[in-house]
Amino acid sequence: MTNVGPLDRLLRGVLGAVLLAAPFLPVSADLLAAWGAWKFALAAVGVVMIGTALFRFCPAYTLFGINTCPMTKK
Repeated sequence: MTNVGPLDRLLRGVLGAVLLAAPFLPVSADLLAAWGAWKFALAAVGVVMIGTALFRFCPAYTLFGINTCPMTKK
């Protein structure tokens, strides 16, 4: 069962990779220094977004009845 379409999947993958890398890159490390341990929450959100892109399934979409996948239901 999939509910994440191709464009949604691409956006989740790219944004997830950015959020995952942001706390560890020197460029953004200075900007996120004031966040303390909360900056690692960005990395956790990035991991979740990459996971939903890989598995093509978003539990939140199921709760709200959203489906961006163009596949027809049988």
